[in-house]
Amino acid sequence: MAAVIPDPRRVGFVGAGRMAEAIAQGLIRAGKVEAQHMLASAPTDRNLCHFRALGCQTTHSNQEVLQSCSLVFFATKPQVLPAVLAEVAPVVTAEHILVSVAAGVSLSTLEELLPPKTRVLRVSPNLPCVVQEGAMVMARGLHAGNSEAKLLQNLLEACGQCEEVPEAYVDIHTALSGSGVAFVCTFSEALAEGAIKMGMPSSLAHRIAAQTLLGTAKMLQREGQHPAQLRTDVLTPAGTTIYGLHALEQGGLRAAAMSAVEAATYRAKELSKK
Repeated sequence: MAAVIPDPRRVGFVGAGRMAEAIAQGLIRAGKVEAQHMLASAPTDRNLCHFRALGCQTTHSNQEVLQSCSLVFFATKPQVLPAVLAEVAPVVTAEHILVSVAAGVSLSTLEELLPPKTRVLRVSPNLPCVVQEGAMVMARGLHAGNSEAKLLQNLLEACGQCEEVPEAYVDIHTALSGSGVAFVCTFSEALAEGAIKMGMPSSLAHRIAAQTLLGTAKMLQREGQHPAQLRTDVLTPAGTTIYGLHALEQGGLRAAAMSAVEAATYRAKELSKK
């Protein structure tokens, strides 16, 4: 039987969880890909209904996605991915560009499970992709060239910031930006609880804490300043900020944050070896 030539205009998703939906949503909202040119697969309709709500096509056949689309995101759970790649490998062609979003699965592992010379890239996203403010990194496999990397980067910028890095940085990114979302939420919660302790209503405190983080992040991005410079701009001699910073230093905030990223990176590396 002749090989089926995938449509170069179509983007596929094998796995239809929250991250896959976030990427699809970003591409559609930015006008990068039309909804009717997307096809997603999953074993059940539980998550596929979200893709259908976006106007995308859906299927329960992973092979159908590969036969219909030239660019395919694999967004399954890491422990499921090897079996999924074995299933679709017979229909992978030289036309395909395959992108793994699965944490802890190396490019070498992906290439071993797919036909020789398959163009493979690996992406590490984070949850804010859901609101098109993601911080993503991508790494290319042995057979993915500049054109594939630029194509993917251009598409993913619809979901936030995307930078190409050596694969060795991916586990660090998982800790800094993937787990980092939880670290930042913990800090935001603590800021708000300090205000609540001093008498501010809870809902107001949490809104102001979140907006403070958002505003500070925008200033750091737009001004291109080192955080230490912006922190210094807020300080006045004998003022409130230096007293608060002293308390943070006494509590070990800086060391705790560094240790959190270190611990999460080591754990990511451990998971990559399994």
